[in-house]
Amino acid sequence: MKDASKDPGTREFRMEELAREAGITVRTLRFYRERKLIPPPRREGRIAWYDESHLARLRTIAALLERGHTLNGIAELSEAFDRGRDVRELLGLGEPSEETPVRLTPEELADYFAGQVTPENLEAAMDLGYVGIDGEEIVHVSRRLLDVSAALVREGVPLADVLAAAATVREHANALATLFSDLVLAHGTEKDVERLRPLAKSVVEAELSLALDRKIADRTT
Repeated sequence: MKDASKDPGTREFRMEELAREAGITVRTLRFYRERKLIPPPRREGRIAWYDESHLARLRTIAALLERGHTLNGIAELSEAFDRGRDVRELLGLGEPSEETPVRLTPEELADYFAGQVTPENLEAAMDLGYVGIDGEEIVHVSRRLLDVSAALVREGVPLADVLAAAATVREHANALATLFSDLVLAHGTEKDVERLRPLAKSVVEAELSLALDRKIADRTT
């Protein structure tokens, strides 16, 4: 094992050292590499050097296997994970002004949505801008959205349906944000849009509450 020459804070491992650190055999490590469950190592002549990101991925694989995921499923998730949006792309110029991003390991995300973190659902969440990738971590853009999504899944709503509904909600939310912004800008400035945003949220919450009242009443009459 040695320190990486370009980054003194990053450890590097030969194959045997990495396997020992991960608690697996060299044969298993080769198998994972052949299945592309881990990224290729850095080559220095004929020597392959692995780093802490490889070790983190191996520990994630072990944790997902313990949770009942198959190697095929893990391979598909790893591919989606590696294609994932970078967290800087997700958050843009800065973090959301009112939402709290949440950092999760892949196995923690699997625990949130037991059995339903499929490549398709992961890609749908990425397309929505809900999640991004930061190294070996997943970053969800909003604690509130994460908790609500998990609560709906626990109530029996499939995660795929939750994400499909979220896409529709996003369209309506964008339209409402445009409506409110145009209304305020017709009589004020960009600073007024930010200052008065609690009013917009109150209107939307009240109207949604009233609309749910009407829906419930319609179903009971």
